[in-house]
Amino acid sequence: MEAISQIKEALASSQDVDALKLFIEKYNSDERAGVRKLVENAGKKLDSWYKEIARTNEMKKYERENAGLGLLCGIDEVGRGPLAGPVYAAAVILPTDSEIYYLNDSKKLSEKKREELYDVIMDKAISVGIGYSTCERIDEINILQATYEAMTKAVNSLSVKPGGLLIDAVHIPQLEEYKQISIIKGDAKSASIAAASIIAKVTRDRIMKDYAKEYPEYGFDSNKGYGSADHIAALKKYGPCPIHRRSFIGNFV
Repeated sequence: MEAISQIKEALASSQDVDALKLFIEKYNSDERAGVRKLVENAGKKLDSWYKEIARTNEMKKYERENAGLGLLCGIDEVGRGPLAGPVYAAAVILPTDSEIYYLNDSKKLSEKKREELYDVIMDKAISVGIGYSTCERIDEINILQATYEAMTKAVNSLSVKPGGLLIDAVHIPQLEEYKQISIIKGDAKSASIAAASIIAKVTRDRIMKDYAKEYPEYGFDSNKGYGSADHIAALKKYGPCPIHRRSFIGNFV
């Protein structure tokens, strides 16, 4: 008879629907209390998978509704609110049969999950484009225009031309040549926009961690340039560094 420790290892390695169904089928008749508990846990994992599959399918609603446009590109930005650093945007074209699970608004995901999904998206996407505008550019043309600029750069850097754009809440004047579908809270409603949200967030966070080594006083590795209490205190103590947005920090220096 197979040891319960081995069955526990078998459950730990059952990471998808098919594997969990096979696990339950194989061990469902085992009457040992420990095995019954493991089968129960497998059932809970399977239920969670079914819920995630249904949620992911719902997140493809806008992609299905606009499939007639051809390849659809999700666009999102990160970094409109910080006191320091660039604003970043990503444009992501996912395959129509994409099965990337746990996509969501990047702010609702842990850093570990974002990093995992970043690798999956970069591997499975048809194309990914990334664009940014510097702190100097933000000061020059304002954050909204700089955001549009970053989004435009992201779309223009795609390796294939999309037939339509799915965008989180805005309309991009520089991309009038495309059909644009603006979706309020799109990063939580559209798989393509959620993927773009994750790519933009991970990319910018990595940049801010690099800046933290160059300007360690401000804690950019933890606050990512946002106006945390420690960041504001450092700004008042040391003054601004080269990546601070002068148009954002007037109340603090």
